This record gives sequence, structure tokens and C-alpha cells, in this order.
Amino acid sequence: MARRTDETMNLRQLMKQAQQMQDRLKQEMGELVVEATVGGNMVSVKMNGHKNVIAVTIDPEVMDPEDPSMLQDLVLAAVNEAGRKVDDEMQGKLGGMSGGLPGMF
Repeated sequence: MARRTDETMNLRQLMKQAQQMQDRLKQEMGELVVEATVGGNMVSVKMNGHKNVIAVTIDPEVMDPEDPSMLQDLVLAAVNEAGRKVDDEMQGKLGGMSGGLPGMF
């Protein structure tokens, strides 16, 4: 019976540690800000760890009323690149939290 109690306590401790890691990751991702620039720094996007765009900067030289599709493409590329950077950061943090154990996260 004592062994079962020890196993239950160990499981509870593991669950508590997992919850703490999850809470810490959420906090870190909320504080994370990445920036992606495209088109030779013509368009820049800042995104937080929750993948919310928090800033867009556009060089006035790229605003051509005759060719709006170019600006649209640049903004789209910058947003996608920022999202990829958030994913990379998250993957790095998850890898660090698991101690590099395969299949941990």
C-alpha cells in the first residue's frame, strides 16, 4: 500500500511540475516579441508570442498606388515570417524545458 501512495505522490508532483512549466511558458510567450522585415527593410512586422501583430512599419517608398499588390505581398510575407519566428522561439523553449528528451513535448 505504501508503494501505491508513493506512486500517487510522484504522479501529483509530476503534474504540478508540468503545470508550472506550462504557466511559465505562457508567461514567456506573452512577453516575447519578434520582428520580421522583408523587401530590404521596406516592411517590418512585430508580433508577440501569442501571434498577435503589434506593429507594422511600411517605408513610404513602397506605397505605389499603381501597384498595391506589391505592398500586400510584402506585408503578407512579413506577417508569415514573424509567425515562423514565434514558432521557432516556442520550439526552442519547449526543447529547453524538456531537457532535450525526445517526445517530451
